[in-house]
Amino acid sequence: MKRNTGWALPVAILAGALTLGAADASAQTALPSGVTQAMVDQGKTLYDGPALCSSCHGPAGAGTAIGPKFDDTVWLHSDGSYPAILNTIKVGVATPKESMIPMLAKGGSGITDEQAAQVAAYVWRLSHP
Repeated sequence: MKRNTGWALPVAILAGALTLGAADASAQTALPSGVTQAMVDQGKTLYDGPALCSSCHGPAGAGTAIGPKFDDTVWLHSDGSYPAILNTIKVGVATPKESMIPMLAKGGSGITDEQAAQVAAYVWRLSHP
C-alpha cells in the first residue's frame, strides 16, 4: 500500500510561514529602557481615545493638517527619543513649527503622568517599528 504524502508540501509551507513571522517579530526595534509592550498597547488605547491624540495627529500617527505625523523618522520638536517624546507630551508645544495651533500639555486631555508615559511608548513605537 502506498503512503499518502500529499500533505508534506503544505505542512512545509506553513512551517516556513510561521518561521518567517517569528523572524519578522524579532526584527522589530527593541523598546527603550523602562518601556514594556503593555505600555505600548495601553498607549495605543489612550492615543485613540481619552488622550485625544488621534484628533490632531490622525489614526496610527498618520498626521493631519493640524498635527504632524509620527509614523516616520522626522521629528519637529524633539530628537524622537522616548524621553523627549514624553517631555513633549507632558509640556506641550507652545510654538509649533508647522501647525498654527499650539499643543497644550498632555494634549489638553487631563491624562495622568503614567498615561502620558504609555502614550509616549506608543508614539515612540510608531516611528521605531
